[in-house]
Amino acid sequence: MTPVAVNPSSLPAPSGYSHGTLSGNTLYLGGQTALDADMRIVPGGIVEQFRQAFGNVLTTLREVGGRPEDLVSITLYLTDIPDYQAHGREIGKVWRELAGPVYPAMAGIGCTALWQPEAMIEILGVAVVPDERLVRPAVPGQAGA
Repeated sequence: MTPVAVNPSSLPAPSGYSHGTLSGNTLYLGGQTALDADMRIVPGGIVEQFRQAFGNVLTTLREVGGRPEDLVSITLYLTDIPDYQAHGREIGKVWRELAGPVYPAMAGIGCTALWQPEAMIEILGVAVVPDERLVRPAVPGQAGA
């Protein structure tokens, strides 16, 4: 099956990338920073940036019928690991609010900068969506698209 781009209309229109790529039942979630609908990084520090970035990931996941429990892997890129650690309890609370009590395999990686200079976090992931819930996006140029 040919991989298909997944770009929810509620997220900023991508340019030169896709928010996700669906291949079979596997959704590869592109890195999401804390961009809001106006293409601005949300203010308020790491907790609010986590909320927005993870919300963007979940928006892409839901576009294909996925749920948070379908996540199998998450990678966090962080410009300030000590700040993330200092707010770990609050971030955990946001995770449980948005995704429930299930945690996939995770990695946290420190980096010096992200694409947007004010971004403190970027989240990417992988999800496997069961057939009974999977919604395949229309492929431009194919019948029904």
